[in-house]
Amino acid sequence: MTTQEDPAAGTRRGRRPGSGSTRQVVLDAARARFARDGFATTTIRRIAADAGVDASQVMQFFGSKDELFAAVMAVPRSALDRFDTAFEGPDEHLGERVVRAYLGAWEGAAGESEPLMAMLRGAITNDHASAQLRDFIQSRLVHGTRGRGGDDAMLRAGLAAAMLVGIVTSRQIIGVPVLVAADTEQLVATVAPAIHQILVGARPERA
Repeated sequence: MTTQEDPAAGTRRGRRPGSGSTRQVVLDAARARFARDGFATTTIRRIAADAGVDASQVMQFFGSKDELFAAVMAVPRSALDRFDTAFEGPDEHLGERVVRAYLGAWEGAAGESEPLMAMLRGAITNDHASAQLRDFIQSRLVHGTRGRGGDDAMLRAGLAAAMLVGIVTSRQIIGVPVLVAADTEQLVATVAPAIHQILVGARPERA
């Protein structure tokens, strides 16, 4: 989509900050817009309007929407740590830890959730986003199952990840009403036992 096709274009508003801070403002605006609307619907002019700058300035910084999208999808270290630490420790309550990690990363603070949501929404229409999301999930599975017994540990972790990404997609993208209405604790209480059984092959011990 060209920049002329977006009716939401607007003139640059406010005082122009320095180039370094302007680039970050654009990146923040793009991250929020991609996470909310996905790759296909988002345009450079919409991002520029959100950031209060000219569309030409966005292009000057990033060159194209694809390059801007790639910059947005840098997953913060805190999100990686959240996934990795969920698999650490004893198997007791592993399912609960993993469910909380996924929901916390995709539905928590914007700094973590927006890059992941941009990836998830973009994966539907953008090959780069699809590859990025696939590689991200695969890397977390490899890290999470390292040292855990069983030849099928990766398969178990992959099935658990597929279920949890499906829940996030149903809540955040499809908007299934009953899932949107459920709070985190409801989801954890309902889903964690199933995830635990998939990951370790046994039901978690009751506290």
